[in-house]
Amino acid sequence: MRVWGRAGPGRRVLVRDTLPAVLVAGASVVLFGVHGRGQLGGPGVPVEGLREPDALGVALLLLACVPVAVRRRWPLTGLCAALLPETALEGLGYGTGLTGVAGLVMLYSVAAYRGLAVALGGLALAVVLYTASMAAGAGPPAAWSGHLVMIVALVAVWGVGRSLRLRRAYMAELKDRAARLERARAADRRAARAEERSRIARELHDVVAHHVSVMTVQASAARRVLASDPELAGEALSAIEETGRMALTEMRNIVGVLRAGARAELGPQPGTRDLPALVEQMREAGLATGLTVQGPPGPIPAGVDLAAYRLVQEGLTNALRHAGAGATARVTVRHEPHELDVRVEDDGRGADGGWGADGGRGADGTGHGLVGIRERVALYGGILSIGPRPGGGFEVRARFPLKDGQ
Repeated sequence: MRVWGRAGPGRRVLVRDTLPAVLVAGASVVLFGVHGRGQLGGPGVPVEGLREPDALGVALLLLACVPVAVRRRWPLTGLCAALLPETALEGLGYGTGLTGVAGLVMLYSVAAYRGLAVALGGLALAVVLYTASMAAGAGPPAAWSGHLVMIVALVAVWGVGRSLRLRRAYMAELKDRAARLERARAADRRAARAEERSRIARELHDVVAHHVSVMTVQASAARRVLASDPELAGEALSAIEETGRMALTEMRNIVGVLRAGARAELGPQPGTRDLPALVEQMREAGLATGLTVQGPPGPIPAGVDLAAYRLVQEGLTNALRHAGAGATARVTVRHEPHELDVRVEDDGRGADGGWGADGGRGADGTGHGLVGIRERVALYGGILSIGPRPGGGFEVRARFPLKDGQ
């Protein structure tokens, strides 16, 4: 069944081409028999010089018509096989019946199903053989206008075949181009989804890691003073509540667009303008933090502004978690005409030697948060340096290039 399915289209084409071949051959044999010298005596019909029909003439006639059955599979071979018997009929003085129609069909097929070089070769062959048959013909000579009409017919049939081939090629190119565009759009959609997932993952990590770290430190402080200073413990619990609300709000803004039919809360992304509030939050969590802004602030692209804020957030979160008790942190933001320099430093020496034992803070920047910061900085062509300070502590620094001061 599968073999028949593969061969079916070819067989159907053969059947469709065999039918016109049979019709042309049958009509040619009938005309060949009717146009015997004894039966052609009507007024104005020149019959002098025509040979009587015989077996050789019938055989040549059939050989000229049979190639029509394979005109799509072997058009050039079929053209040669059709023109040679037709030329022989003309040269021997037989009537040609409808073999001229078979020759035109084969010439059309060569032009429609083969390349330009082969098609031109087929046209030249048809013209040469027609000229040779007329020069060597045993029948009465025809007027030059008749030969001119025949040459024009050959060229016209050839042109129709070429036009059809070019149209098929054009349609195939359009389909192929549409398929390529669809594949490109699908690849772009996949890349966009992957990039969006990566962006959301980075944002969620930064938000969750920062706020949970702050809440953990505040909860620990509240637990230590709960018995001795309930009022201070209450302030710590209020700070935990406010931090939790902020975390939920930011997470809702990040993932709200992923819910079908849900409206995300629209609001500006955090940036360097929000660093004072971030520094104040870290102070309330117990990390002595200072902020220094150097140079006149200028316009900063939104992506760079967000990346700078997340870098400071990650650096301070790591300092809060790993720098140890009594450590201080300092944030320095320097605005330059063509660069934004952001630095987060701490002087801590925590129990794990200043690094995060969980990989959140390593000299090679292999923690998830620092890896995300590295991706953000690289996205905007920045330079990132992460590692210990010579005098102790840890430093995260990024320099973002700004084109034309923006």
